[in-house]
This record gives sequence, C-alpha cells and structure tokens, in this order.
Amino acid sequence: MENQVDEIKNRLDLVDLVRSYMKLDKSGINFRGLCPFHREKTPSFFVSPTRQLWRCFGCSQGGDMFTFIQQIEGVDFKEALKTLADKAGVHLRSYDPRERSEKARLYEICEKSCQFFEKQLMSSALGGGAKEYLTARGIREESMKKFRIGFAPQTRNSLSEFLRAQGYSATEIFKAGVTIQPVSEQSSAAPGQYDRFRGRIIFPICDLNSQVIGFGGRVFFSKNQVPDSKLAKYINTPQTLLYDKSKTLYGLDKARLKIRETENCVLVEGYTDVIMAHQAGTENVVAVSGTSLTEQQLDIIRRYTENLFMLFDMDIAGDTATKRGIALAQRKGFQIKVITLPEGKDPAEIIQKSERKWKKAIEKPLSIGDFYFQNAFSRFDKKTPEGIRNIQNIVLPMIKQIPSQIEQSFWVQKLASELLCGEQAVWDELKKIPVPSAMPAQTPAHPSASGSEITTLAPRENTQTATGKKMRRDVLYDRMLLLVLTQPQCSRTLRKKDLSLFQTHSIPASAVLKLRTKQQLTPGEKEFVDAILFQEEIFPTLNDETTVQGEFQLCLQTLTEITLREQLLKLQQELKHDKKDEALLEEFQKVSMKLARLC
Repeated sequence: MENQVDEIKNRLDLVDLVRSYMKLDKSGINFRGLCPFHREKTPSFFVSPTRQLWRCFGCSQGGDMFTFIQQIEGVDFKEALKTLADKAGVHLRSYDPRERSEKARLYEICEKSCQFFEKQLMSSALGGGAKEYLTARGIREESMKKFRIGFAPQTRNSLSEFLRAQGYSATEIFKAGVTIQPVSEQSSAAPGQYDRFRGRIIFPICDLNSQVIGFGGRVFFSKNQVPDSKLAKYINTPQTLLYDKSKTLYGLDKARLKIRETENCVLVEGYTDVIMAHQAGTENVVAVSGTSLTEQQLDIIRRYTENLFMLFDMDIAGDTATKRGIALAQRKGFQIKVITLPEGKDPAEIIQKSERKWKKAIEKPLSIGDFYFQNAFSRFDKKTPEGIRNIQNIVLPMIKQIPSQIEQSFWVQKLASELLCGEQAVWDELKKIPVPSAMPAQTPAHPSASGSEITTLAPRENTQTATGKKMRRDVLYDRMLLLVLTQPQCSRTLRKKDLSLFQTHSIPASAVLKLRTKQQLTPGEKEFVDAILFQEEIFPTLNDETTVQGEFQLCLQTLTEITLREQLLKLQQELKHDKKDEALLEEFQKVSMKLARLC
C-alpha cells in the first residue's frame, strides 16, 4: 500500500491537483488562494510544489494530496486513494472488490444507469423521437454525447430489471435514487419498486470528477401520446449518499477550467441552457441543480473565481428567490454582474436563434446596481407615489446589502437624483430597511509570525480542540521547534533544558537533535519537519538575534509553565483518591517548587 501511495505521489503534482478545484496564484516559490474550507477575504491557503504539501494558515488545516481530496470531496482515505489512483493511472493491486464501500456501489449503479439511458436515446424507437426533439431544440449530437444525455423508456421497471441483472440488490438501486418504493411497501423487500424516471429525457448530473451522482429528467411525449398535464415537467434524483442538490452545480465538472481561465462564472437556470452555452463556445457556464442558489453552491464557485455573472430576465420584481440569491452572493463578497435577456427568453432559445446575440449579452453585463435601477425604473412610474414606493422597495434592499458605505453613497445619490428628492430622505428610508442576517464570523487569515501571536501549523488529531482549533501549548510548541530547526542558537539553548517536560507531544523534544540534522527521520517526523519549514518559507522568522532569542525564551518559559500546571492538576486528581500516597505527595511538592521558581 505504501509503495502505491508513493507511486501516486510521484505521478501527480499537488499544484495541478489543487488547481483543478480552485484558483491559485503564484506567491514566491509557492502558490496561494482563498481557502475552500473556511470563509476568508485575504488568501491564507498555500501550496508548496517543492514539498508537495498544502496548508491553510487561517484554519490550520493541511497535509498532502490525499488529505486534500479527503477534505474537498468529503471521502475517507480509501476513496481518496481510488480517486487519485485513477488520476495517476495506477492500478491498485491491493484493492479488493469485495470490500468496496457503499458509495462505490452507488457510483457504479449511477454509471450503469447512465449507460442504459444513453443507449435508449441512441437506439430505441421512442428514444429516437426524443433525439429528434433535442435536435430541433438546437442540441447537436456531439453535445448529447459530451453531456451524456439519455432517455428513460415509458415502462415500469426496465432500468431496475437491468440493474438487478448486473448483480445489484433492490435496496442498493433504491439508495441510488433511481427507483421509488411505494409507501405501503417501504418495510418490505421491495418487490413493488418501480423506476423513478419513465418517459423522460435524462440529463446526468456529475461531481467534480465527472462521476455520475444523479439525474434530472424532462418529461417527453411522442407524437402519438396525449400530454398529461399532471406530470411535473422536471424531476430530479432525491437526496442520496452521493447527490445533494444544495451542493451540486450542473456542468461544473466541464466548466471549472474555463471558469478559472476567464476568471468569471456564468450562472444559468436550466440543463439545456448550460449545454447550448457550451456548444456556443462559452464553457464557463453552470446551472443550479434543482434548487434556488445556495450558500454551499456559492462556496464551491468561490474556489475558482469571485466574479459571478448571474443571468435573469427583467421580471424579478416579485422573485424573492432570485433576490435572495443575489443578496447571498453580495454578502459573500462576490463581484456580481447581471446578464439580461428579453422577457420570456432563456439562453437556450437565444443561442438557437443567434449565437452572436448570446455572446453580445455575455460581453456586456450590467453591474448589480444598474440592473436593479433599470429593472425598477422600467417597470414603475417615478412620477407617482405608488411608483416611487415600488421603486424604493426594489432598489433600497439592494443598497442595504452593499458593505461599502462609499459605494452605498453613490447609489443613494443616484436614486435621489432619479426621484428628484433630497439625499437625506433616501438615507432615512434606507435606515428602515432590515439589516441582512449576519454572515458567520470571518476567520482571520493568519496572525503575526513573531511575538505572542503565533501562526498555527500542522494540525494533529491529538492537539486540537473540538472546534478544530489548536490548543495554545501546541501552537507554542510548533513555534519553538521552528526556531530550533532554523536558528542554531535556539538549538544550543534547548540542549541544556529538561526535555522530559515535552515528551507528551507527537514529536518529542528529545527528537529535536535528530530533526535538526534531518537524518534518519521517520515518515511522521519528516512530514512534521516539512510542515514546519513550509511555514518558514511563507512567514520568515526575524533574523535579529536578540529578537529571535527573546521569542524562543518566551515560548520555552510559557510551555514549561503550562506543562507544569498540567502535571500539578493531574497529581491533584490522583491525590483525591489517595491522600496518603507519599510518592504522589513528594512528586506534587517537586512540581510545585519548579513552578514557583519559574514564576
């Protein structure tokens, strides 16, 4: 297993891997970006190409490519190993199919279901009708293949029978979200299950690795069928172990590289909008997946860009879901532009009619403020009291969301000018608008690299609190060892100290001399040293000898005091059970005297 892990690491580059998930910029010999694991405005997420390590100095998470995949994909080590092995082209010799996780089985079911739907579209008679419909909508066959569009026949259990013949149980098929269990039979062995998607054009939904995790189905009636108005136009896979619609963006697996290249993301509403946009050459386009725009989806987009182009028609006066999405993106710090389309038109319709008009709309987006002003003043008469009330109901909440008071002042002045009223009157009305719900507290990027504010480093399971933050003594210890590794005078000072005080740390201080020479390191010690030196590359230690020595002495004294107090507390707990234990009393007295001399 270790040989295979090393082989994967030798074949893959961490910078390229991380870049496939988020935007990175060069920063000296390293790369940096906004951390995908916590909210921040100043990038504190670093990747070292030489050490093949990543670290966020804001939230203290870090590690190698395996830990990155585990964190970003939310998988365990085995699944991360499988993902990276596939990327590296490494055959996992020790991978036992009989021990595959439940997730792996569900991935297989989704993939085989997708293949089933694709074949139905391309080969069956009714599927041929669906293919003709898609062609009439302007979708070319190469786009159908690229997005793996399929067709579900109008039968009760064709797909489920196909999957059971492949060796999957009814329970597994149900958990993948492609069948429905009648309420009256949910406690049975599932003989009454039937296919969720029937008589529908199928749009597979993929994760960032282009693995199918769910489906969207659009109802389709052949020329000989009578349309049933009771059927929903679109249905989606329900929540499963693989598919969470609030965390999924349709087409992102195909768009993420272009989003990073163009430094903006175009957000649309439908599957065919995405497909037609990509077909027209605008490949930085994604769609929400069966839900209103969510905070999780915005967090995913922010890994690649902070520039968001939102696409709406001009009729949003009463569209609270659209307004909520815009407000949420504003509060998260996105630079928002709005692409406007003629009322009642969607991107797919416009692209089919004229790709030139679509590209022109993309090239000339409106600022969010201009969009709201244009929308409000085109719909209501600013010369009537009712019109003024409607205009301010649209524009003032937008202004309230702007974090910059200077920018707010610009729009207040513009609104006052348009309505022929005083600016103070607009400010007074703005004060009446409820303050948007607060965003979670911003995690600081990184403290100072010297003095009492110490940058956190190398999270280890036994040194973190329940909130994921490092304990103070461990932060101090990391800083002390960094000085020992990089400053010879600090190493000489530590040789003279009682190293037994620090034996409880994951890298005992008694190992410092070996770490100092960087020889005969265990894998754990090597990882720790690399993490320490990675920090030094990013936040260099001050070279002034007096300052360095003073900081080292402060770390050493504080650590000694903390350690002695912990020992006293432990001895107190033990003495509660046996107050006459002479050995405990003697040890308690010794530790107390050491602490007294220190203080």
